[in-house]
Amino acid sequence: MALRGAGLQGDATIVTGRRVGIFGGTFDPIHVGHLIVAEEARVRLALDTVVFVPARVSPHKLDDVPAPKEDRYSMVCQAVGDHPFFAVSPIEVEREGPSFTVDTVRQFREELGPDADLFFVMGTDSLESFPRWRAPRRILELCRLIVVSRPGHAVLLARLAQAVPGLVERTEVLTTLEIGISSTDLRARVRAGLPIRYQVPAAVERYIAERGLYVLEGTPEPSRSPTP
Repeated sequence: MALRGAGLQGDATIVTGRRVGIFGGTFDPIHVGHLIVAEEARVRLALDTVVFVPARVSPHKLDDVPAPKEDRYSMVCQAVGDHPFFAVSPIEVEREGPSFTVDTVRQFREELGPDADLFFVMGTDSLESFPRWRAPRRILELCRLIVVSRPGHAVLLARLAQAVPGLVERTEVLTTLEIGISSTDLRARVRAGLPIRYQVPAAVERYIAERGLYVLEGTPEPSRSPTP
């Protein structure tokens, strides 16, 4: 499977290895919390590659208009470009309409073959809504889930498994750092002219400033970090 993932949209990376993590999301914008989660999943579950899959339109956020898909895709490419085991797939931004996970995982399965071990990375908030996703049982047939939990937060798999049989057996729970960064808060900080340095990769911070993302008309210009 050829993926674009070396920082520039035209570059190509080949997914190799048997264990592949799929990390989907709006990434509006991508931030260091996303990168920490991906790295934790990669190391602790011995993944050969983690593929970031920016959504064109999330079916769960149809009333929340994100930054243009091209910008979100570019920011993800720049954020992961220097990591040898991270890649970016454009399959959802190139797909028309909302992005359904079952379609994405099915495409990965078709392209990587039956011998690949696929893992879909999600947070506990996404797990809560998993029974309402399109074809959740089919998703579990195609891949395993990696559920990222914060310390002290219970993951009620047994309760959710009543609606989606097989969920417990097909899910790995990964308790990781309490990061406390959200894309929603970052967009609000940009609109308020507050700095986002150290919360997003430097290349993403520059991209947001240069493209004027998340700044509403009449709001202060975002704070720009001094050039080193």
